[in-house]
Amino acid sequence: MRNSLFAATEWITRFAYVNILWIAFTIVGLGIFGFFPATVAMFTLIRQWIIGNIDEPVFSLFWKTYKKEFIKSNLFGLVILVIIFLFYTNFQFIELNQGGFYDVIKIPLYILMVAISLTLLYIIPTFVHYDLRFIDVWKNSFLVMLIHPLHNFSMVIGAAATIYVMSLFPGTLFFFGGSLVAYIIMGTSYHAFKKIEAKREAIQENT
Repeated sequence: MRNSLFAATEWITRFAYVNILWIAFTIVGLGIFGFFPATVAMFTLIRQWIIGNIDEPVFSLFWKTYKKEFIKSNLFGLVILVIIFLFYTNFQFIELNQGGFYDVIKIPLYILMVAISLTLLYIIPTFVHYDLRFIDVWKNSFLVMLIHPLHNFSMVIGAAATIYVMSLFPGTLFFFGGSLVAYIIMGTSYHAFKKIEAKREAIQENT
């Protein structure tokens, strides 16, 4: 029981430390420019934990990834911000135009926005898991989203439930708001990646 309690305390400390690093390096990067590199660094670290590399030095790996991926992660961030702006524009367009033709295009627009939103959840996990070109990260994220609807559902529900529970205890958001959600997203994505890799290996064995 003492060992279990020690392990639980250690993991709580790990997640809190990473979350504080995420917030600190977001601020260091002047907010908007630091957010995406810090998020990529956090996901990279959490991926290492998921695959079993729990002895990785937290700060050095975080800082190394932050520096290395600063420009590339901000390129992804720029595209994501443009998408968010387009979503906002679409919602305003739908609200201002009602009836007739506009009612017909509402459903396709909503479906498209949901598909893009789900794809965005896989962008950073795909980026940190695979060594891919910029455009291939987007292609692979879309394909993973498309063929794993249950993972999409689990990811959204898990992240939403975690945020809701933490919102009931506001202090926990500062220590775990980013790291726990990142763990859910990265863990679910990693499971989807492993399933794809297993299918690919099975196909290769049968050919």
